[in-house]
Amino acid sequence: MPAFGSEKESVMAQEEITLEIDDDIAMIGINRPEKRNALHSAMFVKIGEALETAGLEAKAAVIYGVGDHFSAGLDLAQIRDSIAKDPARRLQIGPNPAHVAFDRIQRGRIPVVAALTGAVIGAGLEVAASAHIRVADDTAFFGLPEAQRGIFVGAGGSVRIQRLIGTARMTDMMLTGRILSADEAVAQNLVQYVVDSGRALHEAVELARKIASNTPESNWAITQGLSRINDLTYDDGLFFETLVARSAVSASSHERLTDFVEKRSAPLARPAAGTRSEGKR
Repeated sequence: MPAFGSEKESVMAQEEITLEIDDDIAMIGINRPEKRNALHSAMFVKIGEALETAGLEAKAAVIYGVGDHFSAGLDLAQIRDSIAKDPARRLQIGPNPAHVAFDRIQRGRIPVVAALTGAVIGAGLEVAASAHIRVADDTAFFGLPEAQRGIFVGAGGSVRIQRLIGTARMTDMMLTGRILSADEAVAQNLVQYVVDSGRALHEAVELARKIASNTPESNWAITQGLSRINDLTYDDGLFFETLVARSAVSASSHERLTDFVEKRSAPLARPAAGTRSEGKR
């Protein structure tokens, strides 16, 4: 967890979703460690509000869990009590609060990196799946145990997680309760990076700083364009790509291109031996 001054730390410790802006990087914490960062409905709203603020004040964001776990999923006691009050589970009118909140992660103003440790389960995995880049350390484990609890994913997982790992793998996880290690998660495209224990937050911040150095227009084109192009037909995708590519050109594009052509910017280099751009770092 980032270091705070004692007064600020005391105030933020009382918040279940925390937000700090640190040099253009928004640090968003799920702060309920005594419950393994289990999520309840009010926290979904707070996550959305934090992302809305972050989009106005930062260039990239990191979302992480305070303590040993990213999030162990829904607060099942709250779900149980809500079912007891309404056994028929009548449809609530209006948008799903989790859908609204997690759309602000995936399709908000800035890119979001998730730092994943410990339990990344159920709704916690749905939060992580809405981020643009996911970094897990060796302690992270992933699961979708909803079927074993008599419920179904409801925070966008059937869309986002399924698109990351495919229908067959998600069906397996949900039907059998299979738990994935960090290495299995990267092999199945659930995360992009695996790092040593205790390094997830550091690596996520480093990636966020690198992302923040891009032009805002390019970052916007990437985070907003790619997922939509993926949903289009081949020809429509090519047409939309043309529109997105043109919209990504900004006032600083000429300057950056000139810096590269005139060798003022660092050239691309082959990764050092023994390193990987994806997987274990």
